[in-house]
Amino acid sequence: MREPVPAPRELPTGGEPASDDLASWSLLPARPDWAAGLRETWEPGERSGQRRLEGFATGGLADYDRRDEPAVATSGLSPHLRFGEISPAQVWQRLHGDLAPAARRNAAKFLSELGWREFHWHTLAAQPDLATRNHRPAYDAFPWSWDRGPEVEAWQRGRTGIPLVDAGMRELWRTGTMHNRVRMVVASFLVKNLLRHWRIGEEWFWDTLVDADEASNPGNWQWVAGSGADAAPYFRVFNPELQARKFDPDGAYVRRWVPEGELLAPIVDLAASRRRALEAFASVTGR
Repeated sequence: MREPVPAPRELPTGGEPASDDLASWSLLPARPDWAAGLRETWEPGERSGQRRLEGFATGGLADYDRRDEPAVATSGLSPHLRFGEISPAQVWQRLHGDLAPAARRNAAKFLSELGWREFHWHTLAAQPDLATRNHRPAYDAFPWSWDRGPEVEAWQRGRTGIPLVDAGMRELWRTGTMHNRVRMVVASFLVKNLLRHWRIGEEWFWDTLVDADEASNPGNWQWVAGSGADAAPYFRVFNPELQARKFDPDGAYVRRWVPEGELLAPIVDLAASRRRALEAFASVTGR
C-alpha cells in the first residue's frame, strides 16, 4: 500500500468567506436530546482519529484475537475511516510500524478486516446501486416481506425478547455503533428469522450507525442476506442464543444493555423461523 501523503502545512483559502455562526443554526437535538450517547462515545475530527489509532496500536490490538467477544472493546476506528478523518493507508503504515509482540501477532488479521472495507468499495464501483439492487439477480424472486410493522419496530427498539439481538440494537441506538459480530447476528435475525427484506435493515443502519458508508453498509447486509458477493451464504442463519453462549458466556455484554428485569418473551421461535428461512432459500437456490 502507498505511503500516506503528508498533511499540508497550510491551506490557501484567499480569505475566509462570510458565514453564519454554526451554533446559531441549533442543529443539535434538544427535545428530546437523543444524541447524548453519541457525544459520550465519539469525538469527531482528525486528531481524535489519530489518537484512537495510536491507542489501538499500543493497547487494544494486543487483544484483537478476542475480536468476536462483544464485551471486548473494538478499535473504534470505523467512524473516522468513514468520514475520511484517517485513511486506510495511515492505518496500514501505523500497524507496520513499532508494535509490541502481542499486537504484532494480531496486526495482519486486523488489516485483513480492513481489506473487506476496500472490497466493498470495489464492489460499489462496479454496482453503484448496491444499496437498492440484489448483487445476485436470482434473489429478486426471494419472498422477503416489506412489512415494517410491530416485528420490525421491536427489532429497531431492541425489544425482540432475544437478549443478544436486543443488546446490540440498544447499543446501536445509544452509541451509534455496534460490535461487528453482533451486527451479523441482528442482521441475520431480521433477514432470516423475521424474513424481512435486507433493505429495511440497511436503511435503519444507514440512519443510525455513525460509521455507515455507501459501500460497507449495503455490502455487509447483502452478505448476510445471501444476495451479495459470497460463495454460498444462504444457509448461514446465526442462532443468537448459541452466539451468546459462545462469545458472551458470562453475559457481560447482554447485561450492559439489557438489564435482567427487562427480559421479554421472544417475538419469534428461533428454530421454527430458521426452518422457514431455509425453505424459502431453497425455493431460490434449488438446494
